[in-house]
Amino acid sequence: MKHRYDVIVVGLGHAGCEAALACSRLGLSTLGLTLKRDRAAVMSCNPAVGGTAKGHLVRELDALGGEMGRAADLSGTHFKTLNASKGPAVQATRILCDRDAYARTVQAALFSQPHLTVHEAEVSSLAVEDGHVAGVVLGDGSQVQARAVLLTTGTFLQALMHVGEKKEVGGRLGDEAARGLSLSLRSLGFTLGRFKTGTPARLRRDSIDWDAVEPQPTDAPPRPFSWRTRQDIASGVPFPLQPSVTCGITFTTEATHRLLRDNLHRSPLFQGDIVGRGPRYCPSLEDKVVRFAARERHQVFLEPEGPDSPLVYPAGLSTSMPADVQLDFLRSIPGLAQVEVVRFGYAVEYDYAPPTQLSSTLETKAVRGLFFAGQLNGTSGYEEAAFQGLYAGLNAALQVKGEPPLLLGREEAHGAVLVDELVTKGVDEPFRMFTSRSEHRLKLREGNAEARLARHGHRVGLLPREALERVEARVHAVQREVARLKRSGLGARLKRPEVTYASLAAEAREWPEVPPEVAEEVEVEVKYEGYIAQAERAAAREADAWDGWVIPAGFRFAEVRGLSSEAVEKLSAHRPGTVGQVRRIPGLTPAALSLVLVALKRERARD
Repeated sequence: MKHRYDVIVVGLGHAGCEAALACSRLGLSTLGLTLKRDRAAVMSCNPAVGGTAKGHLVRELDALGGEMGRAADLSGTHFKTLNASKGPAVQATRILCDRDAYARTVQAALFSQPHLTVHEAEVSSLAVEDGHVAGVVLGDGSQVQARAVLLTTGTFLQALMHVGEKKEVGGRLGDEAARGLSLSLRSLGFTLGRFKTGTPARLRRDSIDWDAVEPQPTDAPPRPFSWRTRQDIASGVPFPLQPSVTCGITFTTEATHRLLRDNLHRSPLFQGDIVGRGPRYCPSLEDKVVRFAARERHQVFLEPEGPDSPLVYPAGLSTSMPADVQLDFLRSIPGLAQVEVVRFGYAVEYDYAPPTQLSSTLETKAVRGLFFAGQLNGTSGYEEAAFQGLYAGLNAALQVKGEPPLLLGREEAHGAVLVDELVTKGVDEPFRMFTSRSEHRLKLREGNAEARLARHGHRVGLLPREALERVEARVHAVQREVARLKRSGLGARLKRPEVTYASLAAEAREWPEVPPEVAEEVEVEVKYEGYIAQAERAAAREADAWDGWVIPAGFRFAEVRGLSSEAVEKLSAHRPGTVGQVRRIPGLTPAALSLVLVALKRERARD
């Protein structure tokens, strides 16, 4: 390890791995620091990538040149398209992975990547000079200099694990917490909060009665994430690479709920031992039983952690109840009457930094050259973390290279919506991405992620020219076929719900040979053309003018006449870069917005 690098990435979870790979692939000397080298890219919770909105993020990340989608494809054991019966805007890919194979795949990319050094060490503090990050100070007191630093610390800052009445310091079972960095961040003026996440018990696979649960086989043919995988398939490379597994669905029972209610006095969540707020959309089972008392049952998805793994992940059963209560309620569930537990579930409390302290590049406002990404920003989920890691990593690298930043608009990507929501609205609970958060969701589909973002991936230097040319050729093929259908009058027929592209082709005497992925996108473009146009017109009227109105650098909100001290405080804390971001600041009144607009118009007139 050297004593000076272009970029240092602290933490090699899903955000850190994307950031480190992006920076080093752009030719910058990059140091990745982690507590344990062999724990890089470990799936701490469920062994799956994708899902509703999350699959969109992975496809977008892949289109920009990220690694997660490819790693999921290579380690995938169970492929599913969610919401297949609904519209294409909400259809999403989910891949269950061999947990160990996924980590090995990403680690292989990390450890073989030129310009990237991976080193085991704890960062105790940040070195800052004249308002710019200068490097990091390690636990042994040594300092490593850098022109940019990315913090991707996950759930490890001041982390505390809970299993019933028992507490243990650590950000993940078997891993230590990072203790000193929180103090360093506070000393630099950063505000920190406290969040909580959790994970269920891991079950012994051969102790489950699989005949008593509803089988869930993998989709055929499997749907990959990465353009590289689709290219391999087109070249005749076998896919998938891993043996498939069959998952199972079962449900909790009234006995399960009664056991939990009877033991709430032993729950660290309900006894106030856990102070951090948990994710609303992925609550613990005891929380679900209390909050949704009228529900007779809750779904449990049994996911083998690999073809040869003895472990099963029971999705839907996250808990921090004592071990004996966990075993009792597990055995009240059909199929789990004789189940054996290999590792009990637990909750983790950790420090996070409210993301309104960041600019739109994920650089901190207080310290130049310092970037935050992942769960440190108050998000939940591998996919949200990975997209932030890539986005922050690219912007850090571009800043070091003296090039323009990557700034995606909300109309271009769900990932851009994710970043914009974080830096303008902030979070009061672990943030999860949903397609419903995007006003442009009808056109932000998995299937057109490359068409939307490949040019950006090529511009920043991660996507090769041949990949961009392939995307452009596909876009042109879609456009040509849509135009042909419209000229022939078949476009109007294809708009009907009962008509498909395949049915039109079957009726025709002559039909051009069209690749399946082009045919799929053609059908979507034709069927949803009217809906998309209507939605875009409405969104454009409301948002485009505001997001395109840039606030001049150095604009002083405190000097806007008539603004309340509360409004000035909110605006100064968020430091919005556009009027659109001003409009999205929570609690800012329409009157305050009007005053800001008047002041900006005056500023324009003076210029």
